[in-house]
Amino acid sequence: MIALVRIILVAIFAVLMFVFGCGYCLFSPRNPKHVFNFGRMFGAMHRVFGIKLELRLPEDAYKRSQAIYIANHQNSWDLFTVSSAVTPRVVTVGKKSLLWLPLFGQIYWLTGNILIDRANRSKAMGTIDQVIDKMKESHLSVWMFPEGTRSRGRGLMPFKTGAFHAAIGAETPIIPIVCSTTQDKIKLNRWNNGHVIIEMLPSVDTSEYSKTEVRKLAELCRDQMKEKLKDLDDEVDARNSADGVKN
Repeated sequence: MIALVRIILVAIFAVLMFVFGCGYCLFSPRNPKHVFNFGRMFGAMHRVFGIKLELRLPEDAYKRSQAIYIANHQNSWDLFTVSSAVTPRVVTVGKKSLLWLPLFGQIYWLTGNILIDRANRSKAMGTIDQVIDKMKESHLSVWMFPEGTRSRGRGLMPFKTGAFHAAIGAETPIIPIVCSTTQDKIKLNRWNNGHVIIEMLPSVDTSEYSKTEVRKLAELCRDQMKEKLKDLDDEVDARNSADGVKN
């Protein structure tokens, strides 16, 4: 019964977002301010799923200059959890196939996000170059999922290098964001789905890395995120155990 109510609420939310959201975005299509506003709206839906979300951001998170933001990518729950960590003047980079997802795909494009054709390596690299050019001519930051796919409980997957090429090319720092594990821990038919913690890590200076050291930079960031993910999972498990929430 709980699952049915949640599905109905999400369906209503999706329709409202499509009708009013698309209409709103048409007044200023592709405006990056929409990414922040809609990210907060989607993130607020965590309450519908019985998730206690804790967002750990530094005091200056909303005032930072340009950066490449990277986050772990687990599953569809990211839409209602990790989206809460999006800060102003940030657009995201996603697969071109997202455009064809009913409701969500159209909102994703209208809000100003960047779509990459990952099936074609030359096009993907061309898009990274466009990201770099866009950042250099604006004050936009870019959010990317360096794993390139959902991990679905397999831990932190190997990183692709696109985000790190972009950071070095645009001469911006990298800001890692880590969300505690949600795979198999959130159940539609359970009232209390326990804690999820999202933490923004200190920025990583990329000024000393050349284009030939992209893999080294990627591994440095991955090691930091992997360690933080373990720490967050341990903390979440302890909290859930104290609250009587079973995985």
